[in-house]
Amino acid sequence: MRDILIGIDAGTSVIKSVAFDLKGRQIAAAAVPNSYETVGRTGAVQDMTRTWADTARTLSELSGKIENLGARVVAIAVTGQGDGTWLIDKAGDPVGKGWLWLDARAGDTVLRLRDEGGDAERFSHTGSGLAACQQGSQLRWMLDAAPEMLEGAATGFHCKDWLYFKLTGIRATDPSEACFTFGDFRTRAYSETVIDVLGLRGQKYLLPDIVDGAVTHHGLSESAAALTGLVAGTPIVLGYVDVVCTSLGAGLYDPGSDTGCSIIGSTGMHMRLATSPEDVRLNDDLTGYTMCMPIPGVYAQMQSNMAATLNIDWILSVAGGLLKSMGVEKTKAELLAQMEVWLAEANDRPPIFHPYISEAGERGPFVDASARASFIGLTVSSGFPDMVRAVFDGLALAARDCYLAMGPLPQRVRLTGGAARSAALRRILGGALGASIQTSEREEAGAAGAAMIAAVSLGLYGSMAECIQEWVTPCQRPAEPADEKLSRHFDAVFPAYRQSREVLRPVWETMTKQQDKVQ
Repeated sequence: MRDILIGIDAGTSVIKSVAFDLKGRQIAAAAVPNSYETVGRTGAVQDMTRTWADTARTLSELSGKIENLGARVVAIAVTGQGDGTWLIDKAGDPVGKGWLWLDARAGDTVLRLRDEGGDAERFSHTGSGLAACQQGSQLRWMLDAAPEMLEGAATGFHCKDWLYFKLTGIRATDPSEACFTFGDFRTRAYSETVIDVLGLRGQKYLLPDIVDGAVTHHGLSESAAALTGLVAGTPIVLGYVDVVCTSLGAGLYDPGSDTGCSIIGSTGMHMRLATSPEDVRLNDDLTGYTMCMPIPGVYAQMQSNMAATLNIDWILSVAGGLLKSMGVEKTKAELLAQMEVWLAEANDRPPIFHPYISEAGERGPFVDASARASFIGLTVSSGFPDMVRAVFDGLALAARDCYLAMGPLPQRVRLTGGAARSAALRRILGGALGASIQTSEREEAGAAGAAMIAAVSLGLYGSMAECIQEWVTPCQRPAEPADEKLSRHFDAVFPAYRQSREVLRPVWETMTKQQDKVQ
């Protein structure tokens, strides 16, 4: 009896394979830690061969947890970290290492392309702002600065596309990543105009066919079956980018409601639902993403700040380092517990913190590879608890900044990601947005979203709306209303947050130029 769907979610820090029954209940999961390498000051890459081997390992380990798994699998769907550039040759072997979304080497390329003209026209097709993390920008950087990197390359993938190729032998990408990088969201096809604006006409051969996993699948290859212990020919579904899959699993698709969705993980991703091409709201700053969803005519609009919990990790490392220098060793779990104490001790009006801690700068709601984190308003009375509270407030203010770039603030936000477990962060985020916050009992929203696409693609449900009624709605916890006192505080603070990040931009640029001279 075939009664299991598997969702693969290949993230930046961990690769997971999760088994669900046909009603969406999680049965078992297998995970392997993932890591990346830095290249110089701004590069970030992953070993493609290892990424595939680790993915295959999770499937093999899942087989060890579920009796007779191979014969029970209806389909396997794969999603993964978005953006980046993963090149392979004609034989299907990697050409170098995969560039990640964290890679900022194309920062100056983005500035030049935006200044050259044509970016507004490109944006009108993609609905997505140009950023250093995207494949178009990265390919253009390679072409201009290191053409040898393209020698022998036959196909340009994203992470999930590479894994789909290793599972099936099919060179393809999905409508979401294809269109926000090289296409037109209205037609869900490549755009000649976009390719020309990027100056990549001669590299068009790298673009794989667009395959919509919501209606199409391919079979598991013999070689992949031998490696994973599963059955050759098992339907494999190419999921949409991880953000779309996570938004599906978290409940963004809820037509008729004023609901946003935020993923607070290493990055912060903030989304609104657009139920038609006409409902897509393109901002004057030419930023954000418009991502096709696996539902005809429906889109997820997103503004994404580059670093979310990375800022919390940073303040934790500062605290741990200070304690260690005094001979006190604390685990991360102990530091996280202490953080709740610091938050309780903090002043009600902490300094302003800009959460741009990533070396890659910022991509939403503005694009600036030189953006850097900062505290504004420190005084002699500011203590470490105030700095911790400022970091949490900074994440919430960044979320507000992102949502306002897409229109009015939502009345309710469905929250997922590792930080959703923090009651303090939920309360602060709700206050900053003036919105109720709702979380889900489902832990693996990304893998679930991918599996949901497979469930609809294979005809187990007549529509995504039907699937959501069984897979998502029962998992939603009661919404937590916004704290009105906190909302008033953030209403007063937000103008200074936004004004200060705008006036700091030339300072960031000067600092970056100084660092480049030193190197």
